[in-house]
Amino acid sequence: MDSGREDAVVVPEDLIPAQAFDLACIQVVKYLSRLIPMGLWAVTRVANGQSVLLAAEDHAYGFGKGAALPFVDMPCHAMVTAGAPPIAPDATLVPAYAESGFARLAPLGAYVGFPVTLADGELFGTVCGYDPSPQPSTLLSNEPLFRLVAVLLSAVLTADLVSTDAARDIELLKSEADSDQLTGLLNRRGWDRYVSLEAPRYERFGDPAAVLVIDLDGLKTINDVQGHVAGDQHLRRAAETLRRHVRAGDALARLGGDEFGVFAKGVSPAQAGALVDRMVEACSSAGIEASIGWAPVQVGVGIKDACIAADQSMYEQKRKRRHTARVPGRG
Repeated sequence: MDSGREDAVVVPEDLIPAQAFDLACIQVVKYLSRLIPMGLWAVTRVANGQSVLLAAEDHAYGFGKGAALPFVDMPCHAMVTAGAPPIAPDATLVPAYAESGFARLAPLGAYVGFPVTLADGELFGTVCGYDPSPQPSTLLSNEPLFRLVAVLLSAVLTADLVSTDAARDIELLKSEADSDQLTGLLNRRGWDRYVSLEAPRYERFGDPAAVLVIDLDGLKTINDVQGHVAGDQHLRRAAETLRRHVRAGDALARLGGDEFGVFAKGVSPAQAGALVDRMVEACSSAGIEASIGWAPVQVGVGIKDACIAADQSMYEQKRKRRHTARVPGRG
């Protein structure tokens, strides 16, 4: 890259530090795995009670990127919340680790864990190492290195979040310009732009989210019997009903015809299911029959895959509704 300065020194590409958090995580686990071999080195994201592996070098446990376990079962939970030592060369001698859910699931001989935090000190996740066998006590001498790695990851995380949020704000303004004339929601183009924008962010930071797909039942009948003006009114009523029940910051779009999409940020599967239940009830109360499917966005399962799964879930719901309607004696 030309800096415009005659005295500028260009750094070789392989020496340029990673500025993206996900790339920094990969570099960290590879480096620690080479320098201090253990069964598993990982960077995790803690959200909605789950500890999710964002990056991993695993030679002992069979965990890979996207693997998730209850945070309360992890040694990292005891390290963060109960003051258990961040380095345990022999984890069997530390009751909080020896009695953890993880230790009941897999052999835990040694443990290393340090928190990765947001700018305000809130826990984001951990950089951690596990081994089935106890390690030499010299593992303790690496504490300054482990602390430095966690601090640097936290700094990269903070900087990346700031730059990503700034880019997101600009792109969201562009997305919002792509609005559906009938309902005022995002149109298909705006939805696709939004999904393309959010996909790298959710892959990078492991944020929990869900995609919902809503398909109205009976719009063709309304158009055929009552006319297209009535059909348009039905679509606008559906859009307004959905708008009242999505949360601030969630994306709501008319994907085309009688199909709508919702991108719900920061929700666990349980919260997504509750949101679907609220929308089903709200539509029913407004005299709108709709089939709603949803799928979680998870590390290793991107937004586009979640959109496909949500669409399939919606069609499954539609088939079930049609079957129920055909069964004699069912209302």
